[in-house]
Amino acid sequence: MDIKNATVFITGANRGLGLAFAREARRRGAAKVYAGMRNTSGFEEAGVVPVRVDVTDKASIATAAELAADTTLLVNNAGIAALIDGPLAPDVEAQSARMLDTNYFGVVRVTQAFEQVLLAKPHAAIINVLSDIVWLPRPYLTPYAASKAAAWNFTNQLRFHLRERGVQVLGLHVGFVDTDLTNGIDVPKASPEDVVRQTYDALAAGKSEVMADKGTAMLKATLAAEMPGYITPPAGL
Repeated sequence: MDIKNATVFITGANRGLGLAFAREARRRGAAKVYAGMRNTSGFEEAGVVPVRVDVTDKASIATAAELAADTTLLVNNAGIAALIDGPLAPDVEAQSARMLDTNYFGVVRVTQAFEQVLLAKPHAAIINVLSDIVWLPRPYLTPYAASKAAAWNFTNQLRFHLRERGVQVLGLHVGFVDTDLTNGIDVPKASPEDVVRQTYDALAAGKSEVMADKGTAMLKATLAAEMPGYITPPAGL
């Protein structure tokens, strides 16, 4: 699916990767871009329509889907993260519930709300923002990893479910991106603009997945190995 003339709805679009998705969509000639966010106050971006939506609140999602009924491309980008002491930390259950509510159930809720909107269009697509963390052991990100693994599995089921219904589903896998979400984590980070360019290019090429940085591509390439990256990560990751 090409972005030109598309109507794009992006969750978590007030900053970071979501805002980069919005700006690049405009640059590529999207007919309209909706920027979903929990608080629209003070948001000003030329050519972008702010829409209040909280992915943990079904009522706000339903209202957003009704308002943006002309959407042809849904970008499920909204997400949260937190660092913990490890998979057995005292707060692992509470943090996991919090991550799952936004990063997994949020994707499910928004996609359900936009299902009929997208099915009514001759060409439609969904981009789900995932992560290399589904294959990379990082104990301090255990709740985040669990939520993204759930979202990845949901994406695979969704793709198969919608394939014969004319809706393209693209999973975006990427490592750390240089946004507010990764502030304070001292690791190499991808540029949000570069990630978005690769993602829209993959969408236009009809792909089902995109590995948006070298580390993620390297990691995925190990999955069929005798010692896959989720057991022993490649050097440098």
